[in-house]
Amino acid sequence: MRIAMLAPISWPLPPGGYGPWELVAHNLTEELVRLGHDVTLFAAGGSKTAARLVETSPYAFETWPDAERNRPREFDRQSGLLEGPPDWRTLEQLHIATCMQQAAEGAFDVVHSHLHVHALVFARLIPCPLVSTLHGATWVRSAHPVFRAYREMPFVSISNAERQFLPELNYAATVYNGIRIENFPFESQKEDYLLFAGRLAPEKGPAEAIDVARRAGRRLLMAGMIEPQHEDYFTSRIKPHIDGKQVEYLGLLSQKELAPVYRKAAAVLFLINWCEPFGLVAVEAQATGTPLIATRFGALPEIILEGQTGYVVESLEQAVERVSHLDRLSPEACRQNVESRFTAQAMARGYESLYRKLTGQA
Repeated sequence: MRIAMLAPISWPLPPGGYGPWELVAHNLTEELVRLGHDVTLFAAGGSKTAARLVETSPYAFETWPDAERNRPREFDRQSGLLEGPPDWRTLEQLHIATCMQQAAEGAFDVVHSHLHVHALVFARLIPCPLVSTLHGATWVRSAHPVFRAYREMPFVSISNAERQFLPELNYAATVYNGIRIENFPFESQKEDYLLFAGRLAPEKGPAEAIDVARRAGRRLLMAGMIEPQHEDYFTSRIKPHIDGKQVEYLGLLSQKELAPVYRKAAAVLFLINWCEPFGLVAVEAQATGTPLIATRFGALPEIILEGQTGYVVESLEQAVERVSHLDRLSPEACRQNVESRFTAQAMARGYESLYRKLTGQA
């Protein structure tokens, strides 16, 4: 099939550190190419792929040169123009339009968007189906008017739990995100430390992870991004506990850097307090044989096999108690859970089946 993959352009593909939507788009693209499909990837400059690559911007937003990114807005008397930093929305519109122009000319059998709502408004203007993977985008209420206006278009949820945000959409399939499992080697022999991996944001539960580790008497390693809007939270709730002994912050790690930390952890603490639509960390950890202690939010009950690959808890007190029962969980079961449900191959097969259904090629 001729497939257009419309990727996010905040990070190049594959992303070097953070960039979960880009990572999923990359894994899917590479696997579809391996399956023999003719894939055109629309992505930011610096991306690498086995597909046909169309770079629609010279850089990804998050890797744009600082001199241009931080350029002040000011009037240039010589040119008469208002100068300033790049306009991200304008660049994203050009990114989308480049793909849609080729689609309008009949270049593709299907267009697959990973771009929130921003490509959706072109769906009725092209001759092929536009598939939109939500990636949690319906969590944002201000986007609902656009989603509702195009509710009949085919949407893909990345978990069944994601559908609760906007149940009236036309959900054509649920396809779980998939990882390249070879990047996460299995390890059955664990050390004593616990791990928090993810954005250090209130809804992700890093402060709760510190509390659980402290009360359980375990060392906690923490890895993840500190976003500008959460710097005050980090300063007040996380930083005072970082002592390099019981609590150690490793910074933002790439997948390659994080994999060995997953491998030796006794468990990953995933104590979120919002309906997270998926959770790549939960899959990556299990791939290495490491179980989870997680709250009952979002997709986590779908990802974890209770009592086999982790514990889904109702309170922090229960999370502390479950730390003492980690020896009852099976590293081999964790690995098998990912091998059977959450690989890039499984994800590609799910999307391939949907593409064929939507184009009458089933």
